[in-house]
Amino acid sequence: MNHYETVFILNPVLSEDQIKETVKKYEDFLVSKGAKMIAKEDWGLRKLAYPIQNKKSGFYHLFEFQIDGEAIQGLEVEFRRDERFMRYLTVKLDKHAVAWAEKRRVRNNQKA
Repeated sequence: MNHYETVFILNPVLSEDQIKETVKKYEDFLVSKGAKMIAKEDWGLRKLAYPIQNKKSGFYHLFEFQIDGEAIQGLEVEFRRDERFMRYLTVKLDKHAVAWAEKRRVRNNQKA
């Protein structure tokens, strides 16, 4: 099982309920494919560096999970099909990035 992080930007015109529903749908999708969810982060509404689909802001979310590499392609196909997603990026984490992500989670928990 490989360690991955996916950051995605949702359309800013979505309601709070639609955002929660979308995040839950893709979390359930990953779990159904055998993923072990490590962390979820809601970064909230943020201004974009440049307009995407004529939008200047978007709702950012992060998933950190472990899964076999073959399932990533299915996840990204689902992202492409869903019009609520403006952008997404999935990266495979090496041992140094995993350690950094752990430090980030600890730091965020201390702030909260």
